[in-house]
Amino acid sequence: MHQSGDPAAGAVGGGCDHDDAPGYSRSARARLLRVLVDDLCEADEQPLHLPEPQDDRLQALARLLHENPADNATLAELGATIGASTRTLSRLFRSELGMTFYEWRTQLRIHHSLVLLADGHDTIRTAYACGWANPSSFIAAFTDIVGTTPGRHRAMRGNTGIGGR
Repeated sequence: MHQSGDPAAGAVGGGCDHDDAPGYSRSARARLLRVLVDDLCEADEQPLHLPEPQDDRLQALARLLHENPADNATLAELGATIGASTRTLSRLFRSELGMTFYEWRTQLRIHHSLVLLADGHDTIRTAYACGWANPSSFIAAFTDIVGTTPGRHRAMRGNTGIGGR
């Protein structure tokens, strides 16, 4: 049973029973639900969030990849460069940033790709500049994170880029 006193919360919860929003008719609950859905559809986009590490070892690794997001070095190779084990770095990524190294590096690359796309670079050039093995992999990752393809994203921003892809 809904306890918060907010009838809309009960409606969004999915169980539009009479017990979820006492005192509200079925049509009133339906209107509340429509208003909530409309509000969610009109909500501002949430910016992508790339957590920045606090640990010195993760900061060193992040610096390397910010300077060269196309670097395809493994976590073990990067760890050897900065003097930390793969296990330690993996644990730090999980505990400090709440994601794996692979997830973090993908987010970093997507951030970098947004800059390149905004500067007018096409999808193919952006894919390789950000470290993807091929444009298809880049488009799939971009779509998964941003919610649209790089080409559509660029078109929505009014920038068709060089080559138009």
